Amino acid sequence: MSKKLSFIGTGKMSSALISCIHSRKIAKSIIASDKNEKNLDEIKKQFKIKTTKDNKEAVRNSDIVFICVKPQDIDAVLDEIKYVIENQLIVSIAAGIKLKHLESKLKGRRIIRVMPNINCLVEEMAAGFSAGKYAAKEDISDISKILNSAFFAYFIYAFEEAGIKNGLPRETAFKLAAQTALGTGRLLMKKNLSPEELISMVASKKGTTAAGLEILKKHNARNILIKTMNAAVMRSKELGK
Repeated sequence: MSKKLSFIGTGKMSSALISCIHSRKIAKSIIASDKNEKNLDEIKKQFKIKTTKDNKEAVRNSDIVFICVKPQDIDAVLDEIKYVIENQLIVSIAAGIKLKHLESKLKGRRIIRVMPNINCLVEEMAAGFSAGKYAAKEDISDISKILNSAFFAYFIYAFEEAGIKNGLPRETAFKLAAQTALGTGRLLMKKNLSPEELISMVASKKGTTAAGLEILKKHNARNILIKTMNAAVMRSKELGK
């Protein structure tokens, strides 16, 4: 896929998506817009992408527009951009804003509604978004690829922050975190290993990995992650009603 992407709003979810898309180089270009100059400066510094305070400019310079603003702000954004939309695919990740409402605001446009959070926690992308009546098969395929790139984005972000706190430059910390996640997935698939088998292979007694695993066990991280996924699934069902 080689599409130009824009992100209206640069909050946590938007930043997570930009981070993974940028690291995997699956977009032709990325532009982000936001009224918050501090957010834009941080995004520009971190990812070296184009930024703007003009939402219309972001739309004009993209093939796919991700609307990542708060639910209470989405109508104002839709009213602002609807007259500059030509053939762009519009993707909303605003919580609680139903597809029917989006289509009523942007009549005749290609729209996909993404269920918030679930796409970063589970890999079942078919359950993670719903396509409007004008969305094409290619649109669905493109969004599936993009959302799959965001798998475990939150965890990569956490590892990145840990690296920074331990003295690594942000770019180095991010690359280490992202590459470790990528390499682990590839190793599991290529060698046909279960996660448990890989853990036992690398967690030597009294080693660094074993020390980290002890913290995860002590704080019951496994159950926390399970509860997190369950909560995201339940919330997505509620929002889809």
